[in-house]
Amino acid sequence: MSDDQLSDDRLAALVAAEAGGLLLEIRAGGLRGRELGKEGDRRSNELILSRLAAARPHDAVLSEESADSPARLSASRVWIVDPLDGTREYGMADRPDWAVHVALWRRGTGIAAAAVAQPALGLVHATDDPDADDPVAADGSGRGEHPEPTILVSDSRPPEFAAAVARAVGGRLQPMGSAGAKAMAVRRGEAAAYLHAGGQWEWDSAAPVGVLEAAGFHTSRLDGSPLEYNRPHPYLPDLLLCRRDLAHDLLEAVQPYLA
Repeated sequence: MSDDQLSDDRLAALVAAEAGGLLLEIRAGGLRGRELGKEGDRRSNELILSRLAAARPHDAVLSEESADSPARLSASRVWIVDPLDGTREYGMADRPDWAVHVALWRRGTGIAAAAVAQPALGLVHATDDPDADDPVAADGSGRGEHPEPTILVSDSRPPEFAAAVARAVGGRLQPMGSAGAKAMAVRRGEAAAYLHAGGQWEWDSAAPVGVLEAAGFHTSRLDGSPLEYNRPHPYLPDLLLCRRDLAHDLLEAVQPYLA
């Protein structure tokens, strides 16, 4: 089947997987640190843009590694891409917590298709296979992590109030790189929630949010409002991604710390 005959979900998954494979090849080539990150960002972006242009030539693209165009604001379909989420972690030979994000925003729908590849783990999560890995159910039932809920936060800039929020729900904090890596750990039931404040760009969360929404998890801003994409300024101040059974308590716990 040619790329132009694939569903949007499968296209996102295949493109993310191919970019992930390329990133592994680049990582094995001898570069290290920032130079490795720059090369990975550039070449992964080139591959993703090429594949999307061939398969969906009339769609717009918003990518971290490309100049933004106001034309996307009038488009009905916009691919939101992070060719290498967790560039810092990618540049460290022993870190697996980096990812590739490919998401499709559709007018009137929001994130309509998405995939997150974690190449160092050999995993691709997509919107058309929400039960593929038999994760803990989004409502907290089934098998999974320790009863003390693990709340993932950035390992470089965790929210100042994160520890207090964790205490309020009887949980514990765990730092991790890449937004995609944290969200997919929630998706697999390895953690209960991902809490972030201090700002992100749309490409940091669009694909992870799409994958989690397809699997039935809670996704929102910290004030409980929806996460919106393809905005004129593609910036999101904060987010909460978690099991549905924890959403109310986490949102309640974080309210005193919101400006």
